[in-house]
Amino acid sequence: MTSKLNYKLINLTALMLLLYIGFSNVEVWINVLTKASSILLPFLIAFAFAYALEPVINYLKKKGLKEWMAVLIVVLVVVLVFIGLLIATLPLIYDQLMLLSKNIVEITKEFSKEYNINLAGFNIKITDYIDDATKNIGSFLSTGAIAVLNGSFSFIGSFLVGFIAWIYFLADMDNIRDKIKDVTRTISEKFFNYIKCLDVEIGNYIKGLAIFMVIQFVEYSFLFWLVGHPNWLLLGILACITTVIPYFGGLITNIIGIITASVVSTPLLIGTIIICIVFPQLDGYVISPRIYGKTNNVNPLITIMAVSIGGSLGGILGIIIALPAYLLIRATYHFYHRDFAKSVKNLKKNM
Repeated sequence: MTSKLNYKLINLTALMLLLYIGFSNVEVWINVLTKASSILLPFLIAFAFAYALEPVINYLKKKGLKEWMAVLIVVLVVVLVFIGLLIATLPLIYDQLMLLSKNIVEITKEFSKEYNINLAGFNIKITDYIDDATKNIGSFLSTGAIAVLNGSFSFIGSFLVGFIAWIYFLADMDNIRDKIKDVTRTISEKFFNYIKCLDVEIGNYIKGLAIFMVIQFVEYSFLFWLVGHPNWLLLGILACITTVIPYFGGLITNIIGIITASVVSTPLLIGTIIICIVFPQLDGYVISPRIYGKTNNVNPLITIMAVSIGGSLGGILGIIIALPAYLLIRATYHFYHRDFAKSVKNLKKNM
């Protein structure tokens, strides 16, 4: 008498064996994933930038430009903007750090004298940090970026690989999209619609982010110029760039604005504090919802949680991609929620 094979037991045994192999070699897998991520990261970043700038290429093509000309214009503009930001911001940061270091010493001395508190240790620690940052920026300004990064061949290599890959992705994005459509349609029509849904979700987010960054630059540059802040242009640029970090990015800009205003004059400090308190509320509750709309509008608590988790897992890069990742997860749930509900229902029946 032959007994039938118990396939459930075989599958469970195989699963337990795979789990044992996986957990017993955790360090090996972590090393493999670390190596793989370091290799793939420049390509992923390059693809993300190309994907974000694709609407600009399409707009230029609609205006009658050939594709190679549109790509060339976008690449030149991005490079010039990047170089311009370095030229505009680094000297300002350097000068401001020098002034800040000098004034912190004076402020702490006055505070210690007024309230009879010994702040010498705090004073030395803060000024050491500022002096280190000043030396690094001064070295960058005096010797140039190439000399400063001369010992970091891996960074330069990754940057060049990413830059070349970005140009390639930018020029070939239409073909990449067509191939993705063909592959997803081959799998299933529903999977194709799912990928299309994700594309619309991220496209709306990138479009809203670009508009919001421009508004932030104009808004805060004008406001800080209006109150007479000497670094109004720098703060406007920082407000624009740090928009990619929800909530916390604006907080960084505001802290820098308040600190730099505190060493100039009391009226400027008061005006800066008013700007930093009032206008972030206007941005968060009026401007941002109108730009992103209901589809990409996320509860502030969820945003803070996503940013915190992203920062814990991936550092600065994790913070930047936290909100887009949440939007993709949310879109996935909304697209497949009926399937999820059906699977849970079937699971309950079989229990």
